[in-house]
Amino acid sequence: MAVTDHVDLNTFVEGVRKRNPGQPEFVQAVQEVAEDIFDFMQDKEKYHKAQILRRIAEPDRVISFRVCWEDDKGNIRVQRAWRVQNNNAIGPYKGGLRFHPSVTESVLKFLAFEQTFKNALTGLPMGGGKGGSNFNPKGKSDNEVMRFCQSLMTELYRHIGADVDVPAGDIGVGGREIGYMFGQYKRLTNVFEGVLTGKGLEYGGSLIRTEATGYGATYFLQNMLKTQGKDIAGHTVVISGSGNVATHAAEKCTQLGGKVLTLSDSEGFIYDPAGMTQEKIDWVKELKNKRRGRISEYAKEFKGSEFHAGKTPWGVKCDLALPCATQNELLGPDADTLLNNGCIAVSEGANMPTNLEGVHKFKAANILYAPGKAANAGGVAVSGLEMSQNSARISWKEEELQRLLQDIMSGIHERCAEYGGKPGTKVIDYVRGANIAGFKKVADAMLAYGIT
Repeated sequence: MAVTDHVDLNTFVEGVRKRNPGQPEFVQAVQEVAEDIFDFMQDKEKYHKAQILRRIAEPDRVISFRVCWEDDKGNIRVQRAWRVQNNNAIGPYKGGLRFHPSVTESVLKFLAFEQTFKNALTGLPMGGGKGGSNFNPKGKSDNEVMRFCQSLMTELYRHIGADVDVPAGDIGVGGREIGYMFGQYKRLTNVFEGVLTGKGLEYGGSLIRTEATGYGATYFLQNMLKTQGKDIAGHTVVISGSGNVATHAAEKCTQLGGKVLTLSDSEGFIYDPAGMTQEKIDWVKELKNKRRGRISEYAKEFKGSEFHAGKTPWGVKCDLALPCATQNELLGPDADTLLNNGCIAVSEGANMPTNLEGVHKFKAANILYAPGKAANAGGVAVSGLEMSQNSARISWKEEELQRLLQDIMSGIHERCAEYGGKPGTKVIDYVRGANIAGFKKVADAMLAYGIT
């Protein structure tokens, strides 16, 4: 078959599956994008001839390495780690590091693929990458986490740099872990540069980075509602997760007049029919960030609230939903439940939290549905702003960063609306819009470089 011949969607996806055996998360991510891109590319021979989608779905490189470290009892431990550098057509690779037992090459390849489009949507010059390890920081002492982070960076440092690849935090990687890794990078290279984002303010970090993903998902939700003359104020909100993304989404929804009913973790979810106040949200932040406790403790602290063990919050009746925990947490039956209960909008704070069946159901129902690559881009957007501040050796004030974040999220919404509008209707397919807008920017840059 000549390279200019066109394959159909099913043949393309089957080819991805055969080339990536045992990697369902990655295949799912590629299929979700390809469903929209194939239609967009139908009459655009330049993308077919250059095999652009095939090239984007093949990472530039996948670096795999072992991480050896010693625990507090003197036992030698061995973990596996990866850095997936998916595409740097529009800027240095950019994307977080995740420490969690569920981390696999497939998960990181899907995240790096998604990150490529997400970063393109921000309008900032950043390519897509992701990394991490199956190391579990829970239950580990600070010294154990430090030794692991230093060992990981001893290998990773040779593959990253301020103009090459700039990792950040993700699940299991917060300010503590970033500090340990940045310190080891500086120690090994004798260079102080913005090679990591999510740093402490004392050594080059940016204000509002912690809040940015949750705030950004809420701003995107607000932008979607405005297209229908609606607002977050006066609406009930269901949120999953209880980390930085979830708590700051809850915080911003509350500030904008919404009534937040739930948060969750891996053990279950809490339901607070009275709604969460800033005081309650601050209590959860303290619980999770400092005491590293479980969300079930909320029900013991605040009377009238309930803890539902082993369940997700999607059965709670609500107007608005923000899945902010992890991938594939919201399944097809959950989407049915939300729709049947009258949910009018979903904004994804996590990466690919809705499975393909759920995505198809939200799209078919024509509700306001924002995929993670658009809605949760606020975090990487502020990371990009941190890179700019590091390069210029300056630090912007919070008011300026808040304004820039809102402007970036508004711009992402406009780009999604431009490519996702359904002719003759007021319906916007945000999944299609995000996929096409992100793809077009990366693809056109790749075309400019020739065959690389």
